[in-house]
This record gives sequence, C-alpha cells and structure tokens, in this order.
Amino acid sequence: MNARVLDGEIIPTRLDDVRAYDGVRTRRILAFVIDYIIVALLTIPFAILVFFLGILTLGLGWMLFGALVPAVAILYIWNTLGSAAQATTGMKLMGIRLDRLDGRPIDGLTAVVHSVLFWAGNVILSPLVLLVTLFADRKRTLHDLLLGTVVSRTDR
Repeated sequence: MNARVLDGEIIPTRLDDVRAYDGVRTRRILAFVIDYIIVALLTIPFAILVFFLGILTLGLGWMLFGALVPAVAILYIWNTLGSAAQATTGMKLMGIRLDRLDGRPIDGLTAVVHSVLFWAGNVILSPLVLLVTLFADRKRTLHDLLLGTVVSRTDR
C-alpha cells in the first residue's frame, strides 16, 4: 500500500497502523460541524460587504449572495486542508488529518476537489455516502476512495 521499500526491506508507515483509524468516523463528523460553524462565521463579514455592494450597484451586487457561502467554504478548505498541516481547524481540534496514500502532501486543489466530491456525493446519495465507512478499509468515505486519500489520527 503506502509502505516504503528500503534496500529490499518493507518499512511500514504510520498509515499502516490500524490504531491510526480508531474513532476517526466520529472525529470527522465533529470536525465537520466545527468547520461549518467557522465557515458560517467567516461568511458574515463577506455578507455585509455584498449587502453594501448591492446598494452601490442598485441591487445587482446582491446576486453574489447565491455564491457567497460556497466561495467562502472553498477558500477556507483551500487555505486550511491544503496547507502543510493537511487539516482544517476542526480537524486539528479533533486530532485528525487528511493524507494521500501515495505519500505526497495534500495541495489546495486536491483539498477543494475532496470537499466538492463530498458535497456532490451528499446531494446525489444523501447520507448513504457515510455508510461506505462501515465497510471500507481504513474507514474511508466514497470521496476518499475516489481520490486515494485517508483520514487518520495525528496522535498515533
């Protein structure tokens, strides 16, 4: 899987340890709630700006309200999950991070695609997306399987 080979000897990584996935599903759900409270709070100042922009443009600027929350969420995901920590603020508080199985770091684009696939999967399949974690290895969700990523604990 993601074990390294050094001089013909397989060296397991932290992601090969099953303890790295204990309680990940619950921690992911709690991290999601924390992150979207943060996104909601970050949206408030931008909503105020869009409100005044709408007044200045005689109502045309108010059309930005439809894209406001997704835009703030994407910027938040890009800057947190796509950072060197590979975790959003909620994920850091819950002690989890997103890793790629090939060992490369998560970049901003992969982080955004991960989030967009999560939302698209929820729109199409509703909460059935989360049922995949009951049967998949390493408690991976559908979008994790598609992108070759896994969420693991940082303390193990």
